[in-house]
Amino acid sequence: MKSMHNPSHPGLVLRDYLGDLSVTTVAERLGIARAALSRILNGRSGISAKMAVLLGEALGTSAEIWVIMQARYDLWQAKQKPHRKIDTFPELLHAA
Repeated sequence: MKSMHNPSHPGLVLRDYLGDLSVTTVAERLGIARAALSRILNGRSGISAKMAVLLGEALGTSAEIWVIMQARYDLWQAKQKPHRKIDTFPELLHAA
Protein backbone atom coordinates (compact mmCIF):
# COMPACT_ATOMS: atom_id res chain seq x y z
CA MET A 1 0.00 0.00 0.00
CA LYS A 2 1.34 3.42 -0.94
CA SER A 3 1.31 6.26 1.54
CA MET A 4 -0.41 9.46 0.50
CA HIS A 5 2.21 11.65 2.17
CA ASN A 6 5.16 12.62 0.00
CA PRO A 7 7.86 13.98 2.33
CA SER A 8 10.03 16.79 1.03
CA HIS A 9 13.64 16.08 0.24
CA PRO A 10 15.62 17.35 3.26
CA GLY A 11 17.76 19.47 0.93
CA LEU A 12 14.68 21.49 0.01
CA VAL A 13 13.90 21.94 3.71
CA LEU A 14 17.51 23.02 4.24
CA ARG A 15 17.19 25.52 1.40
CA ASP A 16 14.22 27.13 3.18
CA TYR A 17 16.06 27.01 6.51
CA LEU A 18 19.08 28.85 5.09
CA GLY A 19 16.98 31.68 3.72
CA ASP A 20 19.08 34.27 1.87
CA LEU A 21 22.49 32.81 2.75
CA SER A 22 24.46 32.02 -0.39
CA VAL A 23 25.44 28.47 -1.28
CA THR A 24 29.07 29.56 -1.38
CA THR A 25 28.95 31.07 2.12
CA VAL A 26 27.25 28.05 3.64
CA ALA A 27 29.57 25.59 1.90
CA GLU A 28 32.64 27.51 3.11
CA ARG A 29 31.38 27.58 6.70
CA LEU A 30 30.59 23.87 6.61
CA GLY A 31 33.96 23.11 5.01
CA ILE A 32 32.47 21.29 2.04
CA ALA A 33 32.51 21.79 -1.72
CA ARG A 34 29.95 24.22 -3.10
CA ALA A 35 28.91 21.61 -5.67
CA ALA A 36 28.21 19.05 -2.93
CA LEU A 37 25.96 21.48 -1.06
CA SER A 38 24.25 22.49 -4.29
CA ARG A 39 23.41 18.84 -5.04
CA ILE A 40 21.82 18.49 -1.59
CA LEU A 41 19.88 21.75 -1.88
CA ASN A 42 18.54 20.71 -5.28
CA GLY A 43 17.45 17.28 -4.06
CA ARG A 44 20.00 15.37 -6.12
CA SER A 45 22.03 14.10 -3.15
CA GLY A 46 21.03 12.96 0.29
CA ILE A 47 22.17 14.22 3.66
CA SER A 48 24.72 11.80 5.11
CA ALA A 49 25.19 11.23 8.83
CA LYS A 50 28.42 13.27 8.64
CA MET A 51 26.60 16.14 6.91
CA ALA A 52 23.81 15.93 9.48
CA VAL A 53 26.37 16.43 12.26
CA LEU A 54 27.82 19.47 10.46
CA LEU A 55 24.36 20.94 9.89
CA GLY A 56 23.37 20.33 13.48
CA GLU A 57 26.42 22.18 14.77
CA ALA A 58 26.20 25.03 12.26
CA LEU A 59 22.44 25.58 12.53
CA GLY A 60 21.84 24.81 16.18
CA THR A 61 19.60 21.85 15.35
CA SER A 62 20.00 18.21 16.21
CA ALA A 63 21.84 16.02 13.73
CA GLU A 64 19.05 13.49 14.20
CA ILE A 65 16.43 15.71 12.61
CA TRP A 66 18.35 15.76 9.31
CA VAL A 67 19.02 12.01 9.39
CA ILE A 68 15.36 11.28 10.17
CA MET A 69 14.15 13.54 7.35
CA GLN A 70 16.51 11.79 4.94
CA ALA A 71 15.42 8.33 6.10
CA ARG A 72 11.72 9.21 5.76
CA TYR A 73 12.30 10.60 2.29
CA ASP A 74 14.35 7.57 1.20
CA LEU A 75 11.81 5.12 2.61
CA TRP A 76 8.88 6.87 0.92
CA GLN A 77 10.76 6.87 -2.40
CA ALA A 78 11.54 3.15 -2.05
CA LYS A 79 7.89 2.33 -1.28
CA GLN A 80 6.78 4.05 -4.49
CA LYS A 81 8.79 1.67 -6.66
CA PRO A 82 7.36 -1.70 -7.62
CA HIS A 83 8.92 -4.73 -6.04
CA ARG A 84 8.25 -8.42 -6.07
CA LYS A 85 5.86 -9.91 -3.53
CA ILE A 86 7.62 -11.15 -0.43
CA ASP A 87 6.03 -13.91 1.60
CA THR A 88 6.00 -13.50 5.35
CA PHE A 89 7.82 -15.91 7.60
CA PRO A 90 4.91 -17.59 9.41
CA GLU A 91 7.29 -19.16 11.89
CA LEU A 92 8.25 -15.67 13.06
CA LEU A 93 4.70 -14.37 13.45
CA HIS A 94 3.47 -14.38 17.00
CA ALA A 95 -0.15 -14.76 18.04
CA ALA A 96 -1.54 -11.47 19.25
